[in-house]
This record gives sequence, C-alpha cells and structure tokens, in this order.
Amino acid sequence: MATSTKVAIVTGAGSGIGRASAIALLREGWSVVLAGRREETLAATAVFAPIGSRSLVVPTDVTNPNQVSALFETALTTFGRVDLLFNNAGRGSPPVPLEDFSIEKWREVVEVNLTGAFLCLREAFRVMKGQNPRGGRIINNGSISAHAPRLHSAPYTATKHAITGLTKCAALDGRKYDIACGQIDIGNAETQMTAKMKEGVLQADGSIATEPTMDLECVARAVVYMASLPLDANVLFMTVMATQMPFVGRG
Repeated sequence: MATSTKVAIVTGAGSGIGRASAIALLREGWSVVLAGRREETLAATAVFAPIGSRSLVVPTDVTNPNQVSALFETALTTFGRVDLLFNNAGRGSPPVPLEDFSIEKWREVVEVNLTGAFLCLREAFRVMKGQNPRGGRIINNGSISAHAPRLHSAPYTATKHAITGLTKCAALDGRKYDIACGQIDIGNAETQMTAKMKEGVLQADGSIATEPTMDLECVARAVVYMASLPLDANVLFMTVMATQMPFVGRG
C-alpha cells in the first residue's frame, strides 16, 4: 500500500463505482470517509479496506443539507482536513416516455443527482478554502449521459448535463481558493445498474440489443489518477467507456 496523508470523502460509497473508487483510494494510502444512505452497505465496503488503511463510515443522505454538513464536520474532526470529494452519489430514472414521467419521480432524480451534488460541492468549498494548507480537489461523476441521452431518460440525462455546468462553475470559482474541480464521464462500467445490458437494452432506433461493459477497476484507476495530480494540474473532463459501446457515431 502506498503512503499518503490525504483525506477523501466518497459519496455513494456503498456500491458500484463509489465502492470500487473508495477501495482504490484506500489502497493508495488515502484516508477515506465512506458516505451513503445505508450504513450496512458502507460497512460492507469498509470490509475490503487494506490492512493498515483508515476508513470511516458516515451514513449520509446527500439531499439533506444538515447531514451533508455533518459529514464534512465528522471528516474534519476525525482526520483534520478534506483533500478530495468524489461527488459520486446518484440514482437512475425508470425508462418512462417523457410525456408520462411523473413530477414526483422527476423531483426525486433531480434532488439526488443535482441538488445532492451541489450540497456536497458547496460544503467542500467551505472546508477546502478555510483549511491549511488551503485547497483541494472535487471530482464530479457525470456520465456518458452528460453528452448523449438514451431513449426515455429525460430526468437522468437533464441532471447529468447540469452536472457538467456545475463542474465548469466550480472549476472557475475554485481558482482563487486552490480548489480544482473535474468530471469523470463513465460509460457502461460493469455494476448492478448495468447488468441488464447483457440481456439487451433499448437502442435509439427502438430495437433491443446487448451492449459491452468494462471492468469497474478501470473507472477506479481513473479516479485515483485524477485525485493524484498536484493542485496546479487538473483533468477537467475525462471519459472512460467500454470501447465498443454504442456512443461514438450515429444512432
């Protein structure tokens, strides 16, 4: 295990991309605060922490401003600072035609994917600009959907396009505080959410087709790379995708 004194907060750390990235950071010697809604899944992530690493489970609803503030306060109390926020927590939306999507479900997706990301980012700014040494890094989890939609995905796609705007604003506003902000856009990493791709998913032309996926470790390594840069360098946007997925091209 590499040695590091740096501290990371990973939201959505109980499964999938968040879990893989948190474990990868722990392997590199980071102290990692594992945040998510369910304590039991966060504890399951902590089980994979290498011997001698430092992880902390903090159940957090990212849509709740008080819980987000408490998350960062706990990180500061325990580890003394926050060097990295991996703003990863999010949820999908059911494949419902746009005209039939309920306002209640729309608000649920926006609350988690956009408002939750903003609340975590806002708290990270407050902490990072005031700590000594000043500054830190924020990595927002965008998506291939930040570039191109799937059929019947208006709420999810809208929030992921909005994350791109949030990333650009944070990258600009963070300059004076030595805060670097970037975004990772992930396509078809193999998680529970993408398991259905092996059975076939709806394509732009209305057909159903299987899609290739990639090893989740590829994403985790990319997050570690972005996190490892000095603060005078930044990956503003990175796309990591299954090579043969239907993204580049027409249809």
